[in-house]
Amino acid sequence: MITFFNDQHALHHGKMEMFRGELVPCFEIPARLDHVLNEVKARKLGVIETPPSSGDEAITRVHSQRYVDFLTGAWDEWVALDPSNAQRDAIPSYWPIRTFRSDVLPASFPARMGLFSYDAGSPLTSGTWTAARAGAHCALGAASAITQGQRASFALTRPPGHHAGADFFGGYCFLNNAAIAAQALRDAGMERVAILDIDFHHGNGTQAIFYDRADVFFASVHGDPHTEYPYYLGYADERGEGAGLGFNLNLPLPRGASFALWREALAKALQAIAAFKAQALVVSLGVDTFAGDPVAGFGLQSPDYFRVGEDLAAAGLPTAFVFEGGYAVAEIGVNAVNVLEGFQQRAG
Repeated sequence: MITFFNDQHALHHGKMEMFRGELVPCFEIPARLDHVLNEVKARKLGVIETPPSSGDEAITRVHSQRYVDFLTGAWDEWVALDPSNAQRDAIPSYWPIRTFRSDVLPASFPARMGLFSYDAGSPLTSGTWTAARAGAHCALGAASAITQGQRASFALTRPPGHHAGADFFGGYCFLNNAAIAAQALRDAGMERVAILDIDFHHGNGTQAIFYDRADVFFASVHGDPHTEYPYYLGYADERGEGAGLGFNLNLPLPRGASFALWREALAKALQAIAAFKAQALVVSLGVDTFAGDPVAGFGLQSPDYFRVGEDLAAAGLPTAFVFEGGYAVAEIGVNAVNVLEGFQQRAG
């Protein structure tokens, strides 16, 4: 297995986020990735590469140009408002909710920041764009490895991506790495690609990007949005629309769900992917399903992740793993690499 490591990830390091009504230290921190990288090395899981930088063409296959333009210059605009802003992260405070216009691009930077975001928990820092862009290249590297005949690859990157939509950020996510990988697989000639999101939180951005398409099947096992972030998407009756009707599968589970219940939902997702006749699989690998995660609520234990990897390998598809959430930092490396090792052992 080839791991594509984002060596620029630590440039994105938010100081504070808004969480349940107060500013708290960010849960999404560079140490998350460091633990996973160390575990990959310790188990000698395979080759570790840093993908070369390239242009943004593949990114704009998924994200709108005006959104990419915003991210590219956002930090400089933030500091230009007030030089003292260089010492604090940018956090949005306005949003164009229902009946407001979103087609007009405001001249005001805070207004544009609100236009391109949906929560106050995703601070934008001086290195956000550099880190997110390098992460997209990791996802492209993982997709390319699959098209070149690799059974599996791993995009080890942060910030995560599955909450980012075509033109918005949120949930710690700025560029949707799983969507970028899936689109790259399509552009390489694969007619049917599946994305399976196993993060505790629903991949609302990924769903939105492919919701009206029949060529990319999206399945997600996640916490019930009646009670869990992102709240406004991820319900079981969301099945796609237009050409995409029937190609979106949400399997929400109650807080406290056991591994046995979670694994049943995973089996349903994999059955649907098999019926779709996917030619490749992109896995949004979040391990905030762990029982000890501070911002989630499922009951998986570290040994369970070996079984997760085995189940994914049994699908028999070339698989690109893209790292997402997981905030029990001490255990995150073991949990994530257990999935990869379980996959590799079953795949042979």
